[in-house]
Amino acid sequence: MNKLAAPFLCAALLTGCAATPVPRALAPALLPEKFDGPVATDVTAWPQAAWWQGFGDTTLSSLIAQAQDGNRDIAIAAAQLLQAEARAKIQRASLFPQLGAGASGTGCTSGGVGCSSFGLSLNASYEADFWGLARANLRAAQEQLKSARFARQTAALTVTANVADRYFDLLAIRRRIAIAGENIAAINNILEVVQLRVKAGAASRLDLAREQAQIESVQAQLPNLQTQEKQALHALAVLLGRPPEGLTVGGNDLDGIAAPGVGPGLPSELLLRRPDVASAEADLAAAHADVDAARAAFFPAISLSASGGFASAAIGTLLQGGNFGASYGASLLQSIFDGGALAGRSDLAKGVEREYLARYQSAALNAYADVESALTEYANTAESETHLRRLIAAAREAFQISQLQYRQGAADLLTVLQAQQTLFSAEDQLVQVMLANRQAAVHLFAALGGGWQEAPEDRTQPVQDIAAP
Repeated sequence: MNKLAAPFLCAALLTGCAATPVPRALAPALLPEKFDGPVATDVTAWPQAAWWQGFGDTTLSSLIAQAQDGNRDIAIAAAQLLQAEARAKIQRASLFPQLGAGASGTGCTSGGVGCSSFGLSLNASYEADFWGLARANLRAAQEQLKSARFARQTAALTVTANVADRYFDLLAIRRRIAIAGENIAAINNILEVVQLRVKAGAASRLDLAREQAQIESVQAQLPNLQTQEKQALHALAVLLGRPPEGLTVGGNDLDGIAAPGVGPGLPSELLLRRPDVASAEADLAAAHADVDAARAAFFPAISLSASGGFASAAIGTLLQGGNFGASYGASLLQSIFDGGALAGRSDLAKGVEREYLARYQSAALNAYADVESALTEYANTAESETHLRRLIAAAREAFQISQLQYRQGAADLLTVLQAQQTLFSAEDQLVQVMLANRQAAVHLFAALGGGWQEAPEDRTQPVQDIAAP
């Protein structure tokens, strides 16, 4: 070999065999230093794995356990994981020799002599992965397997959060129905007083008509609330993986649901705690492995083969040494002209890699935004809840005083109606704010990864790169 050509040949061999590192996915500009949302100082950072138990509701825990066993979206993700495992197994097989065995026998039906023959054969073939094509394909399949595993975790987290959301919806609707019932009872009490005053000539029929209109207004809201209650039950049934028929759900009043505190750590750590971000990271690594495979496809394919066996006219002498024969060989196949197909596949792989790079960046940015939104919503709804409770206490006192004054003739019915509407509107609004607060807590737990954490061996983005300023 020409000594001057040897270094260039070695360089080509090394270029073909080496796998290139996955590109750094996040530039420093895409990495916030801290979260801006309000964070309580007396809470632990990051959720526990069974975070929903912090709400202190056994019915919620039971529903989540049922969903984890029966939800169809989780079942789909589990089936996709099995498919990814099978694809990785298929790709791994290409790294090993392929062995085959055969047996044959022929005979004469016309009584001829010497027309019988018997044979045993063993064949082996192996395509040497000198350029790393098979290893790159295997690496892509393994990263896709990781992505499917993380996608299953994402599905489980999403379903768990949705069960909590729908359960809290159900409790809130039931509380609003109860408030409407309390409102109707209060109106009926006032209506009796109005009727007595009208009979006594102390009030006009205008007051009676106003109070009757008020009760009809509240009763008109009940069918819509009852429809919403059924819809929440039906949505829960789907999440549990069962038909709606016969589903009954008990549970506490929404007042009995305590929203547990939780806070985020560093933004860089969030990327290691979100299974959807880890799935996007694995997809990027798989796409990069496809780029390596497309590059390796430019090099010649080297195949080795061997075969051997026994052949004899009599089966009794088949395995004697004189009947054995063997052959072996090697082949090299190099594409000379393919009309640009290999170059096109390489360009396609690079384009797909760019797409998944952008997808990973989008997943990371959405993760940050999810946490910021949940932190803000949780803090603000908690503040609104505090003010509404104070409003209700004052409105209840005003309603009681207005009723007393109306009975004594010191106030008109319009004052009573206004006080009543203020009280029950505030109570209804409080339920909706409490619902938003509890659901904001659920969203925060989900945004922080729900207690999941990526294992060090699964990472393709080094922690020091992710956390670099």
